[in-house]
Amino acid sequence: MTVRDYLHAAFHDPRTQAYRVVESAVWVLIFLSIALLVAEPFFPEGSKGDQILQRIDRVILWLFAIEVSTRILTYRPPVLEVFEKPPLGKLRAEIFGRVRFALTPMMLIDVLTVLALVPALRGLRALRLLRLLRTRRFFRYANPFRGLMHAFEEDRLLFTFAFSVLGVETILGGISLFLVERSSNPEIQSVGDGLWWALVTITTVGFGDITPVTALGRVIGGVMMVGGLFTLALFAGVIGHSLLHAVLSIREEQFRMSGYVNHIVVCGYELGSGMLLSVLSTEIDFEEQRVVLFGPYERPRELAPEFMWVQGDPTKESELDKARIAYSSTVIVTGSRRVKPQQADATTILTVFTIRSALTKSLEAQKRKRPVRIITEVLDSENVQHARTAGSDEVIETRRVGYSLLAHTVVYPGVADATSRMVFAGNQNLYVGPVPADLAAPATFDQVSRQVRAATGCLVIGVRNPESGEENINPGGELMVVPGMELVYLSSKPRLESA
Repeated sequence: MTVRDYLHAAFHDPRTQAYRVVESAVWVLIFLSIALLVAEPFFPEGSKGDQILQRIDRVILWLFAIEVSTRILTYRPPVLEVFEKPPLGKLRAEIFGRVRFALTPMMLIDVLTVLALVPALRGLRALRLLRLLRTRRFFRYANPFRGLMHAFEEDRLLFTFAFSVLGVETILGGISLFLVERSSNPEIQSVGDGLWWALVTITTVGFGDITPVTALGRVIGGVMMVGGLFTLALFAGVIGHSLLHAVLSIREEQFRMSGYVNHIVVCGYELGSGMLLSVLSTEIDFEEQRVVLFGPYERPRELAPEFMWVQGDPTKESELDKARIAYSSTVIVTGSRRVKPQQADATTILTVFTIRSALTKSLEAQKRKRPVRIITEVLDSENVQHARTAGSDEVIETRRVGYSLLAHTVVYPGVADATSRMVFAGNQNLYVGPVPADLAAPATFDQVSRQVRAATGCLVIGVRNPESGEENINPGGELMVVPGMELVYLSSKPRLESA
């Protein structure tokens, strides 16, 4: 490896040890520089302490200058990695490639920082604080600062056009006012005064330090004011087009770094699934337990503001932390209605498998008192076992349940109405709870049923093994109920303390 290759790796290849050493050194210089900026106001100008700080600051600036210069000089234009060029073309590509690299937003900040070596530009030293945005990723998924920089780079033609319009208007307006009023307006002594007036006017700032005094000058001023309105609208459109997505990406980091705990995550929510949230609202108090919707597209406009939306792909393990899956109480995975049932179930099963795999590796999930429950909707009954194998705690066959109810009510009229009322919140509904501690157990199913009925008024219709998940509905009266079992009962509200 040549010296040039080593320097290129040290300043441009994050995979190398040399790069990490250089970045660590830059971090030390940045923090030392910040400490100097904070300490400088406490020393009177010209004092011995102030002189010492200025010498140290100058050394740091020279080190920054060496670092920035080396970074620019060791940059390799990508065009030379693709095309063979003659010596003159290669030289031109090297020069222009490095100039373009130096004019990228983050490198431009570094260059402006180094200009503080000029005494008249010492105020630029404060810009070195912005180097923190380049040196380390503060945001795991969507760094908004990096997004802003990419927006400037990708839409540089739009910004070039907007700034060109501003520059042309400023030059034409400033020179015009200078030529018209240089002999009659004592406030305008040079072309610079005219340009300053034009810039202040077109940006609608209006300091009032320079004002036209002639009729033609006021006409020019009026044209500049109207032109300023259009220029501001142009900049608003460019910024809205380029920067909106970068700024909105902060929401992902906002939730990841929030204190959400014990929330419910719904994966696969899409247009037309509003009834799911409506039904959830009858079972859950959204003030006490928040619902987070996690999907790979933008937030639906009709979604109520009380629901948190996190954009991401739940089939990618690297993005699950966006929704704080390890801190949630329950994950609901719904099937898509936009595709065929088999395809929807395939995505559902992949999502469940990804979530369960991520929870297995998560240190936070391993410290939980109770594991995260995964409830899965399956559209094709053939995929129920696949969903359980992938890691679902409970699987609901929505289509089969609906069709079975339709078929059953054909033979037994009234069953559909009774079942529908039974599953709606507020009516008699099915619940699962532990055997009450004050009950004499072990005891027969008939004994337990009578005791629970007398104590709570609810109707016990079965038992459940919480470890295996096996249920026994309407068992024989002599079945022994032992501590640790759960009771399946019918009631208007939960009567037995939840396990």
